[in-house]
Amino acid sequence: MTDEVFEFEYPRVLAIAGSDSGGGAGIQADLKTFSALGCYGMTAITALTAQNTCGVRTIHGVPPEMLNDQIDAVVEDIGVDAVKIGMLHSPGIVHTVAQAIDRHDLKKVVLDPVMVATSGAKLIDNPAIAVLVKELFSRAVVVTPNLDEAALLVGRSLNDEQDMEWAAKEMLAMGAQSVLVKGGHLAGEVVRDLLATQGGDMHWMRAPRIQSANTHGTGCTLSSAIAAHLALGATLLQAVQAARAFVRAAMEAGAKVRTGKCSGPLNHGYMPQAMRFKPLR
Repeated sequence: MTDEVFEFEYPRVLAIAGSDSGGGAGIQADLKTFSALGCYGMTAITALTAQNTCGVRTIHGVPPEMLNDQIDAVVEDIGVDAVKIGMLHSPGIVHTVAQAIDRHDLKKVVLDPVMVATSGAKLIDNPAIAVLVKELFSRAVVVTPNLDEAALLVGRSLNDEQDMEWAAKEMLAMGAQSVLVKGGHLAGEVVRDLLATQGGDMHWMRAPRIQSANTHGTGCTLSSAIAAHLALGATLLQAVQAARAFVRAAMEAGAKVRTGKCSGPLNHGYMPQAMRFKPLR
């Protein structure tokens, strides 16, 4: 079969992340998000976890060679318009991802530095954190830490908007092209997120807090939605704003739904969009 019979292709987004057996976060949330936003999702799984809404029981890392082969297989055949990177638990896995980004010249990379699960379980070992900063910060168009992850990266607690601005500047100094510091863990009735860029721009985004116990996978979903919107052609600021709107709507749609005994998932399928098309290159 030749390319001449085809006229279009889907916006293609690759998630390089861990699997969540409970379905609310990780690769599972990534694929639900890509699909809901009209994109074609692919995966390269970095680790298997045994987890549910109450916590992580076991983590089983995928060998770097297997991760490498997963990335090569999908990129060489299907192609990639944007990448979301999630849980990378060891230095070897970080090295593998960095090399793949360079080898395939992957663009529009969104790095979600997943370090601590909603339940409090640590998802990355200490040596991997330093390697993550060194090898992936500069390769991503945006890094999206929550407040706890940002505190680990900059080495001090963050308690207000002034701290968030300081932390964003610190991470830019570490080599990040741009940083989205998520302030959902700050107290108060307003949720505050900050997008900071190397050009010196500081975009504050604020919205009323949604009262819901179902917050499992919010970070994974947000970073995946950013990657999806970048694949669809949005600018970074547009992608972040649209992704925040998607997460908030998914939270509201699932706020009163009981799934599991602890922190439940969002309603990713509250208003799914048809698969998008774009002209074949």
